[in-house]
Amino acid sequence: MLNFVMAVIVFFQGCFGAFITELERLPENKYNADITFESITAEETKISENEKQQCRQWFNKNIRLTAGVKELPYDFKVKGKSLNKNLSDWGISVGNESDIGEVHNGGKTTYVTLSHKLSSLEATVEATIYEENATCEWTVFIKNQGDDNSPVIKDFYAANTDLNIEKAELYYSKGSKDEPYDFAMMTKNLTAFSSKFNSEDGRSTDSYLSYFNISGKRNGVILGIGWTGLWETKISEAFGNVTIKAKQEKFKAYLLPGEEVRSPLVSLSFYDGENPLKGFNVFREWVSNCVYPENIPDTMTMLEFSGPAHTQTAEELFAAANGYDQSTYSKIDYFWMDAGWYEYKEGWHDSVGSWTPNLNRFPNGIGEVSQFAASKGCGLVLWFEPERVRKDSLFYIKGKENPNWLIEVKDDDNFMWNLAEDDAAEYLTDYIADFLIENGISIYRQDFNFSPDFFWKQADKEFYDGRTGITENRYVTNLYKYLDGLCEKVDGLIIDNCAAGGRRLDLEMVRRSVPVWRSDYNCNPHDNILEATQAQTYGISFWLPLTGTVVYSETEYAARSSIMPLCLETFGTVHGEYYGEYINQRAMMNEYYYPLSSGSYYSDRMLAMQYSDYSAQSGMALVYKRADVKQSEYTVRFNGLSVDTVYTVYDYDSPETTFELTGRTLMSDGIKLSLPDGEKAFIIIFEAK
Repeated sequence: MLNFVMAVIVFFQGCFGAFITELERLPENKYNADITFESITAEETKISENEKQQCRQWFNKNIRLTAGVKELPYDFKVKGKSLNKNLSDWGISVGNESDIGEVHNGGKTTYVTLSHKLSSLEATVEATIYEENATCEWTVFIKNQGDDNSPVIKDFYAANTDLNIEKAELYYSKGSKDEPYDFAMMTKNLTAFSSKFNSEDGRSTDSYLSYFNISGKRNGVILGIGWTGLWETKISEAFGNVTIKAKQEKFKAYLLPGEEVRSPLVSLSFYDGENPLKGFNVFREWVSNCVYPENIPDTMTMLEFSGPAHTQTAEELFAAANGYDQSTYSKIDYFWMDAGWYEYKEGWHDSVGSWTPNLNRFPNGIGEVSQFAASKGCGLVLWFEPERVRKDSLFYIKGKENPNWLIEVKDDDNFMWNLAEDDAAEYLTDYIADFLIENGISIYRQDFNFSPDFFWKQADKEFYDGRTGITENRYVTNLYKYLDGLCEKVDGLIIDNCAAGGRRLDLEMVRRSVPVWRSDYNCNPHDNILEATQAQTYGISFWLPLTGTVVYSETEYAARSSIMPLCLETFGTVHGEYYGEYINQRAMMNEYYYPLSSGSYYSDRMLAMQYSDYSAQSGMALVYKRADVKQSEYTVRFNGLSVDTVYTVYDYDSPETTFELTGRTLMSDGIKLSLPDGEKAFIIIFEAK
């Protein structure tokens, strides 16, 4: 019966894409907990020379145009005429390839210039190949080089290309919507009818993560999208070719003299074989080695020093913190100050836009808190929500003094700081950078708790002559310039990307930040919070190695449920019995990932996952026996090991009892665990002899 139901779903998904998109957002697609993956060896997981060559050949042909100009992997229309159908209207020149790392870490960059013979428009493609990672990426910029308004640009596709992938199955993940199934893995067979994915309210990963594993009969690719706004991706397969189309969802605009717009960033990671786990790990390795900011450590632990509900003065906070001995702070990297450190009326949210400290609480400013944190050997995290402005705040007053700096939507208490205006973006950059420098801030925490879509549409009509999508495009472009500007001005700055918990995890934001708080589901003590935390780690680990949330350390099971590279401690849990443990296990999560048993967040199902280093010499399996699991034993079948290597294997709780087994045996037969009654979280360690 289940197979019949699935067949019907696949049929309708092809014929009625919009309908099925809504269906997938329903919470109880329990069958998704049954997604399984085949075994893959360590040797098969490593990026091969053939995969590197595939990437290079595709890049040379489609980006560097070594075989001549036939069709470009991106497209747009000018005067109603498609670029790819009218290539003779464009002069095309391909620049030299840069040295490795000159533009992007680990990559060689090429600039392709397209000059329109019938107008003053010029397109520049910035494309980078990361040959050692079998990955390439590109972004298209279009600028009006003339003195008059340009023709209208529309159907601006960052990607519009075919890939030779047969019998393709698509793997993709839910976004973050404050739900226990945030980041849950989904799958579907591709058909000739496009499967459509998009963001919902302008925060890029609210509905779906912007990453897609297209796994075929003999090969596959990972598609990544970098656009911190409303993106749209369509994927289909016909006659052994997969077609991908990706763009800013809605854009139709002429350009003013000197004005420039850009496409989303698109990446392709190539892999051989039919095992999608290969693709996930190719992508993870590229993200870890080439995309993340180079100053991000493998693990970060933060202590909530002051949160949104706190009202204590600096003196009171210091006194409470001094009640802990130095051994506590040896396990902490940063003090964390969340919302509410500024003066507000009735709640932390009603005065955002006044980025000056509440002098009743912090009479000597935030710099004194940084100094106190430094005395404990820690840095300071400070929260901002700079894009949201409330009435009568300092930025509201400043915005009202300058045309177009504030966007207002009827019947909304929020105003948006209009980053689409260059002067407004530069003012914000200088103001926040100066504040961070003067107050010794180590980590800038940026939140974003409202939907920008309506504000962008309003500004299109009110400020920019009704040009569809122009506000969003300029806004998102300047958002990146703003974040880059902060890092240029503030030495060593790290950016913590919150956005109401994981709603801006697209590739461009990954290039600039990490999510210490990945889902707002952890804001409340749900009955299934531990199982949801486990499941969210399981789901997001397919794509992103570095994520985090609060540490639950009141019990062993709770503490092991929240093992992840980035984590937040609170004063309420800092004395928990298991506080500060598992630092070595957290560091193991940054390289290769293998899902073992997908139990979603259901209390009657096991969940297990494995993390290994790139050389398959060491790693761990996290195995969660939930409260309502009825079975008395569970077999851990490892993955990604070197088949002939002998491994020493032991339970973290019984390190004195070890087993020596080959990788082949560990992957085929596995090891059996006896399951106790009630909850239990196992950590199984393996090390090559």
